[in-house]
Amino acid sequence: MVIQRQQDVTPAVLEVMERTRDPRLREIMFSFITHLHAFVRDVRLTEAEFREATAILNEIGALASDTHNEFVLMAGSLGVSSLVCLLNNGDGGNTETSQSLLGPFWRLNSPRVDNGGTIVRSDTPGDPLFVQARVVDTAGRPVEGAEVDVWHASPVGLYENQDPEQAEMNLRGKFTTDAEGRFWFRSVMMVGYPIPTTGVVGRLLRVQDRHPMRPAHLHALIFKPGFKVLISQVYDSNDPHIDSDVQFGVTKALLGDFARHDEPHPTMPAVTSPWYSLDYTYVMESGEAVLPRPPIK
Repeated sequence: MVIQRQQDVTPAVLEVMERTRDPRLREIMFSFITHLHAFVRDVRLTEAEFREATAILNEIGALASDTHNEFVLMAGSLGVSSLVCLLNNGDGGNTETSQSLLGPFWRLNSPRVDNGGTIVRSDTPGDPLFVQARVVDTAGRPVEGAEVDVWHASPVGLYENQDPEQAEMNLRGKFTTDAEGRFWFRSVMMVGYPIPTTGVVGRLLRVQDRHPMRPAHLHALIFKPGFKVLISQVYDSNDPHIDSDVQFGVTKALLGDFARHDEPHPTMPAVTSPWYSLDYTYVMESGEAVLPRPPIK
């Protein structure tokens, strides 16, 4: 089709998109072009702005490394990650869900740890944390034999892949649920932390006068055939940034009670106070068990 005016561009492109063989890809591309062209017209995008936008996308791609994923970071900062998660879980976003964002720091092959063990692998000063959790299905029945991968930031707000002072796989571990769907372990209390701000995301936050903070949280990825892989973050409801997460990831169902205890631990006298405890129940939905692609190596 020979283009005569700007109104001709969109129908010409949509006609080509209709030739896409895969029906789902055809649906996505048709909608994408429709909304993208409407956006360009709505803001009357200038040529200079278009060049700047493509340069930014190139920069985001160039920032990808074995330890950092700027695209995932940007998707979270725009609320896209949270929206996709909620649209695809909890009965299409109509009910609460334990599902949350994967985040940019999950790694494959975390070391296996026996229930009751610790995921602290190097000198990590911080208040002791005892986690007791249960995995159930949507009917409340225990899910036995589920593989639970957990990870979290250190008390200085860094994941081990960001911090040369931490041992390899520090504050990461993989557990297996027992007959009652339970798993439990010991760690140190995490804190909220700023997302990386040296790239494109950081510039966006600065021009919007937004802080870069995420509230303290515990990650989990739970796998068992017959269930959709559960990716979750449990947030400390007492964190000062619980109402303003830069990644828009906090939902009511993901609020956890990280209870502070100033008395001696009932079974471990050597544990200094204060110490913290978390008791949380994860709910898995039936579905196909497919692991996500790790955002970092």
